[in-house]
Amino acid sequence: MASHSITIAVDAMGGDHAPQREVEGALLAAEQGVRVLLVGNEELLRAELRRHAQNHPAVDIVHASEVVAMADAAARAVRQKRDSSIRVATRLVRDGKAQGVVSAGNTGAVMATAKIVLGTLPSVDRPALAAVFPALGGKKVVMIDVGANVDCKPEQLVQFAVMGETYARLMLHVKNPRIGLLSIGSEEFKGNELTREAHRRLQNARMNFVGNVEGRDLYNGKVDVIVCDGFTGNVALKISEGLADTIKHLMQEALSSTIASKVGYALSRQALAEISKQMDYAETGGAPLLGVKGICTICHGSSNVHAIKNAIRLTAEFAARHIDEKIDSELSGLATKEQGHLPAEAFTEHSDE
Repeated sequence: MASHSITIAVDAMGGDHAPQREVEGALLAAEQGVRVLLVGNEELLRAELRRHAQNHPAVDIVHASEVVAMADAAARAVRQKRDSSIRVATRLVRDGKAQGVVSAGNTGAVMATAKIVLGTLPSVDRPALAAVFPALGGKKVVMIDVGANVDCKPEQLVQFAVMGETYARLMLHVKNPRIGLLSIGSEEFKGNELTREAHRRLQNARMNFVGNVEGRDLYNGKVDVIVCDGFTGNVALKISEGLADTIKHLMQEALSSTIASKVGYALSRQALAEISKQMDYAETGGAPLLGVKGICTICHGSSNVHAIKNAIRLTAEFAARHIDEKIDSELSGLATKEQGHLPAEAFTEHSDE
């Protein structure tokens, strides 16, 4: 990517600290070989670039006159704010001017815009958000879905499994990803109606399904992909983020009060810094919305500069590896559309008229 062959559109107005962090993150990503289109109020963006005293040749501005606020109702914002920064950025992907889009804005609006403007892959009923968690032994675990779909059907969980397996194999370089279904017990009869039927279908699918896993298996490296509905996954994600912050502060307090040796304190702080880095969401940058035609990464609204830069880098890597096309190919033999289900093209925005 040193030649800036991949272009990523960034919603520069969506985050809690926009456009400062988006601009700085874009400049850092450009230094790593990604071409970036900053989308938003041109006057504000140019002023921010001047503040950094930089005019990087791989960073351009695309004007958008509207902004979707965090407090906006997603459906209404998508319908009414047709020149919002997230919509303009997503259209750049649809029109082939960018290979991916990154936003730290209103999550619901970003997902709705991606589905409307880009459309879903032909073999996908619903796109899903994937998050990566650190596990023992230096491993990483993909959890999908972590918030895109509150209510799911068994066949959709099978699709999520395929998406997660493709992610783990192509992005995390796991040769034969082990897939687990999140439930309340490891026995196949445990769980609700959704998980029991999904378990049966996953057993018959052409993938390395190892059975049910529990919440405690998220970090032990027992599996490489954990599949669940978006409600459960989002709760697990938020608990994990809160727990990571709590552990970090508890360890800091314990180290400050019990370690007398300056050398020992320094070494312990170094270990704490390494642990904190592994658990920091900013290292990944954001969660990809898998299953849409194109690459879309959604970040925390409070994302720092490091997170924005990494989200842009991750999105560029997804685009370079054609993850969306690979997912569609993997799902082509597994997709189970309901009778009467509208094709993905029916939800695609073909024009702005």
